[in-house]
Amino acid sequence: MAKTSPFELFQQIRREAAKVTWPTRKETMVTTLMVFGFVFISAVFFFVVDQILSYAVRLILGLGG
Repeated sequence: MAKTSPFELFQQIRREAAKVTWPTRKETMVTTLMVFGFVFISAVFFFVVDQILSYAVRLILGLGG
């Protein structure tokens, strides 16, 4: 494999960066809101599951219910 000079490397990087399709502001906002929404839903789900399992363990061990 031929060695690439630093100048050629930077030219290749610029060419590849020019091919990148950047998301619009709206796409970024929608994606961000979706991530926050799924994080919230996941947090609620795991909280509920944790409470149910905690109650079941207390019941099994006879620590009250």
